[in-house]
Amino acid sequence: MVHAVPDGYTLLLSSSAMNESVILHKSLPYDPLRDLQPVAMFGGQPGVLLAAPDTGFKMVADLVAAAKARPGELKFAFVGAGPGAYLAAERFAAAAGLNVQPVAYPSPIEALNALTAGSADFYFVPLPAVQPLIAQHKVVPLAVTTPYRLADLVDVPALGKAGYPIPAYLFWCGLSAPLNTPRDILDKLNAGVGEALGVPALQVKFRQIGIVTQPMSPERYGKFFADNLAGLIKLRDDGHIQPLN
Repeated sequence: MVHAVPDGYTLLLSSSAMNESVILHKSLPYDPLRDLQPVAMFGGQPGVLLAAPDTGFKMVADLVAAAKARPGELKFAFVGAGPGAYLAAERFAAAAGLNVQPVAYPSPIEALNALTAGSADFYFVPLPAVQPLIAQHKVVPLAVTTPYRLADLVDVPALGKAGYPIPAYLFWCGLSAPLNTPRDILDKLNAGVGEALGVPALQVKFRQIGIVTQPMSPERYGKFFADNLAGLIKLRDDGHIQPLN
């Protein structure tokens, strides 16, 4: 991809996973900032910070107070090695100055089962996957990771309003092109994406999988991309993340 002819015909569906790879691996054969040009943002899945019911937590401040009162005791669930949920929890813990334990589970179902059973205390997860559990009061939503309240959880505050802003999406996706793609091609591609995101049938499909569409200009998407990567690199450099290999 990075060596493709910059003619607008070879494009990359880039995502949060690509930025995460930068801090999870000691070296990569590409640099997402130097080797790619941002084209357009599609959107992302908003996340929610959940607490186990038996913790008694009703708000983010309760979790923070408990973690500070019992350093090293509270556990957060995540799945696999370094997904968005893990990084969101680490960024939250770093911002709040918390000493908490990560606990890996083989699958999201097992992580959620651990949370509902009280084996884990909190869990960052994309909202669509847990809406039924929230409705059944099997988990407690403390905050959403968007900068604003969500219509589906109107009573749940934004994490940033509680003083702990983290990236708005646990998973996001956009379009990138090879370096030196001409500006007129970038503009044409960006306009096409914006037009497609406005199609009602496509919006319905996105909503069905929990994607909040967020069209952006190439410049705005580039800033979003760079800011997201910079935050992850800072997390790594501050010692919260160790490369896998």
